[in-house]
Amino acid sequence: MRFLLIFFLFISFTLTGNAQIFDQQESEIINPVDWKASVEQENDSIYKLIFKADLEPGWHLYSQEEVEAGGPLPTEFSFNAEEENYELLGETEEPDGTALFDPVFEMDIKYFEDEVSFVQRIKVDAAKLPNVKAEVFFMVCDEEQCLAPETVPFTISLDSGKAVESSSDITVSEDDRAKTEALNIDIKGVNGLTIEEEQETGYLSIFFLGFIGGLIALLTPCVFPMIPLTVSFFTKGAGTKRRGLVNAIMYGVFIFLIYLLLSLPFHLLDSVNPEILNNISTNVTLNVIFFIIFIFFAFSFFGYYEITLPSSWSNKMDDKASSFGGVIGVFFMALTLALVSFSCTGPILGSLLGSSLTTDGGAMQLSFGMGGFGLALALPFALFALFPNWLNSLPKSGGWLNSVKVILGFIELALAFKFLSNADLVQHWGILKREIFIGIWVIVGIGLLLYLFGIIRFPHDGPKKKLSKLRLALGFITLAFVAYLIPGLSNTTYANLKLLSGFPPPLFYSIYEKETEGPLGLKAYKDFDEGVAAAEEANKPILLDFTGWACVNCRKMEEQVWSDPAVYDVMKDEFILISLYVDDRKELPEDQKFNYVKPNGGVKQIKTIGDKWATFQTLNFRNNSQPYYVIMDSEMNLLNKPAGYTPDADEFLEWLTSGVKQFREE
Repeated sequence: MRFLLIFFLFISFTLTGNAQIFDQQESEIINPVDWKASVEQENDSIYKLIFKADLEPGWHLYSQEEVEAGGPLPTEFSFNAEEENYELLGETEEPDGTALFDPVFEMDIKYFEDEVSFVQRIKVDAAKLPNVKAEVFFMVCDEEQCLAPETVPFTISLDSGKAVESSSDITVSEDDRAKTEALNIDIKGVNGLTIEEEQETGYLSIFFLGFIGGLIALLTPCVFPMIPLTVSFFTKGAGTKRRGLVNAIMYGVFIFLIYLLLSLPFHLLDSVNPEILNNISTNVTLNVIFFIIFIFFAFSFFGYYEITLPSSWSNKMDDKASSFGGVIGVFFMALTLALVSFSCTGPILGSLLGSSLTTDGGAMQLSFGMGGFGLALALPFALFALFPNWLNSLPKSGGWLNSVKVILGFIELALAFKFLSNADLVQHWGILKREIFIGIWVIVGIGLLLYLFGIIRFPHDGPKKKLSKLRLALGFITLAFVAYLIPGLSNTTYANLKLLSGFPPPLFYSIYEKETEGPLGLKAYKDFDEGVAAAEEANKPILLDFTGWACVNCRKMEEQVWSDPAVYDVMKDEFILISLYVDDRKELPEDQKFNYVKPNGGVKQIKTIGDKWATFQTLNFRNNSQPYYVIMDSEMNLLNKPAGYTPDADEFLEWLTSGVKQFREE
């Protein structure tokens, strides 16, 4: 699920996530990869660890490079360097190659066939050679199926030069093996559980929203006054009219390119360290960091301080623009604008960055957003140079520019709490339950209302004047939005706030006592075995809901689709709902923790609720996307093909009723 708030409190959106597709196979152990490790010594202190994978014909092993959402999991290597006191020299190296079309994921992906070797160089103390313990995490696919990700551990003795595959030092008990066996429920029924879902990149959406962000930046006091000054300089100071037009257009092109280039470092980070740009929506630390940054941005817009880059940077760029002239001089003029306007554009770009990075969209989505932002800033300079008479229609600079900044400050303040809410949901802190979150938005909305009506003021506001019609209109729109939020504070049927689905915490994460812990008051079992027992007793089919606390699309399904009266009635009357949260970091009771024994003999520690249900989903359904819905009976027979994110209520209802019909015909 992706989101970006960039204009006014109630202009919100969510970008459709991409489901990752897998096929369900019969219950048989398939092991198409044979991993081996070896050691080569370069000198007394430098060693090369070599990990070689031999693949059966037709199988693909994927690169360490992260791909776009909907693609396979990358290969990862981990080492015990801190425990054994040796140093990793650079990243794990892999062969060069180009991305090829993968028929399973229907996208260009870098993968390896037949055999491939990965190399990690390390530096050790020659007097005390350590035992290196390494793990390889990987997944493989052929043209028809993908296997669940696996981890292969190695113990490597530098002293003897031997490297053997090991199941680590974790002791596996009979209880561990029994619980591992219990996790495999032996699904029967429909063959090939492929979700037939069209992928949507959302690139045009993020480009458009970045463009809107750029238009807003144009209305700030750091940028708006520059338009007539810069255009006049080009049209009157370039010698000839044609030269002036060319320079103005080049100026706009360079502005666009500068903001586009700002996203390039994130492409490097995306390939070097995918964790920076992926799966951030459930990362507690980064969500808290974004919360703090957005609060900092908000008070900057309020005028209590300015976020500026060192003045020496802009002065240096200005000097270069004057000394070079020509195309290079125009480029440095554009760069100077980007630097001196940072106090206004920085917080907006920060919103764009934070929102892109918390939607699994990665660097490419960020590039589209930056491109849209840069294009919006660039267009006025080119257009007004082509049509200079339009300058007469521009409003004069004044106090209204500061008002735009303050309004944006309130937006930043409201958006900040979404990041804190993500962290709170995943960690179960209980500090931002739904009504508290909405209450904070109400307070922020009231603050904006009081500002628009001139009751409260900020440091850079000018003298009080009669309220303009536009300001009054914005004030009444804000009042309407606050009025819309207020029922969300209650424990009534009006608390659903469908227009904001995905932003506030779910309805059941509430300060009020709820009859059930399920969405919309539905009875939802949080344990699979309990739910199956209830389904058997009630003689009803099971609706298995793989979900996540920080899954925006899950909330949209619950609050926009499940809340449809027809859908709700079918779910309540015809199904036993089992909701399993794959990102729940709450630790399991000690007697429920266990060491999951993988088919290849590896071991994975199951410590949290999310560990258990994520492994359960991948093991049984070869899928790790959310939301993911399965209809089955209590004997583990599938009743129709699983479904992913389905925003159309009629379509989802048809899917539900087809499952019920199949259950009754059994």
